[in-house]
Amino acid sequence: MILDRFRLDDKVVIVTGAGRGIGAAIARTYAEVGANVVLAARTEAQLEEVAADVRASGGEALVIPCDVSELDVLDNLVDRTVEAFGGVDVVVNNAGGSMPNSFLDTSVRAFEKAFHFNVTTAFRLTQLAVPHMLGREGASVVNISSAIGRMSDRGFAAYGTAKGALTHLTRLLAADLAPRVRVNGIAVGSVATSALQVVLDSDEIHDEMVARTPLKRLGDPTDIAAAALWLASPAGSWVTGKVVEVDGGLESPNLAMGLPDL
Repeated sequence: MILDRFRLDDKVVIVTGAGRGIGAAIARTYAEVGANVVLAARTEAQLEEVAADVRASGGEALVIPCDVSELDVLDNLVDRTVEAFGGVDVVVNNAGGSMPNSFLDTSVRAFEKAFHFNVTTAFRLTQLAVPHMLGREGASVVNISSAIGRMSDRGFAAYGTAKGALTHLTRLLAADLAPRVRVNGIAVGSVATSALQVVLDSDEIHDEMVARTPLKRLGDPTDIAAAALWLASPAGSWVTGKVVEVDGGLESPNLAMGLPDL
């Protein structure tokens, strides 16, 4: 049965940014197909809610509250995962983000922080996890990038550059880790999560974004989770070094920032 190739039975998965939004949807989806999930994010109460759903699906959940931008905590994240489950099969580097800002108002600190949060954390967690993945059949890394990593718009010098770097890091790590660990990514479009709360609260902004999206709706976290499942499961076993665009068909940004000329 082809659906059997989408199973992750007894696989051990680390998901960062797992307390809400896309990360939570990926964790729940993986649990539904048999995975045991290690949940990492800053807010323990949110992680416990996701963990309850993982357990209800029959999987085991390990909650590790942490801020992955503090690189020292990543050693503990991997060590506790290996101690609890004996290894790592899948790493989902989902934590990230950065607020848009005009170019001249973007400080060097803000630029470097965006790169650190979106790229360095994924690099380091993958680096720590890989020694525990090499002996596991079907080991896989999934990086959550963004459509703005390939498109251009005002206000995204920091975030867009960081996600563009994460996109190419995905390709480079795939070369480094082939054939024993596959590395792929997802370039995410506008997804209805708390990160877009200002959009969800404004009918005008929401309607503009929908109108400028070819498929005429914002994404749902499960849209991303479905792609993440394909990439991590045996169904995607002949895929590495690819960044899948799950964005409603966008070829240009669907919301103008309205920043004036200099």
